[in-house]
Amino acid sequence: MKKFTFLFISIFATWQLANAQIQQGNVLVGGNLSNINLGLNDPHIFSLDITPKAAWFIVDNVALGAYANLGIQTAKNSSTTVSYGVGGLGRYYTGSDVEILRHGRLFGEATLGIGGVNVSDGGGNTNGLNFSVGPGFAYFVTPSIGLEALLKYNGLAGFGSQGYQNNLNLSFGFQIYLPGQSTAAKVKSDIR
Repeated sequence: MKKFTFLFISIFATWQLANAQIQQGNVLVGGNLSNINLGLNDPHIFSLDITPKAAWFIVDNVALGAYANLGIQTAKNSSTTVSYGVGGLGRYYTGSDVEILRHGRLFGEATLGIGGVNVSDGGGNTNGLNFSVGPGFAYFVTPSIGLEALLKYNGLAGFGSQGYQNNLNLSFGFQIYLPGQSTAAKVKSDIR
């Protein structure tokens, strides 16, 4: 009987944690990778974009935070493109698990900040207001770690040889959902 009770409490606690990752007071930390390319043939292209993120859930399913972006694309005997950005982000998660994948959540993400794209050798440069918006899907492999895919429209308006640049970007990443004090206290009280 003790084993059954322990098993029931363990399952209940795991269920509580699984539903608690996007609750008010929790913290999201992680990042996305995109444009990963390591050319093995000519012209020996290398490109990579890294976007670390951190956000705090102000209410259930809604997170506000910050992001940074650094990207590079280079090829042998060609120009090098460097992109950067820093700003604020907002996320809204759907209210319940997706039926197809029990541990998945759809979300929308929007960002606003400053950024730039600079191309060496007199290419098109733009520095100014950076914004993006798009849908994503997070699959929780554990109650506190989510793998995600994010499709976003990115825009950059400002100054330089090109006044406006935009693209559609598919990125993959992971997020760690750290419980806030109120979530940890709720799980402890539920176990007792």
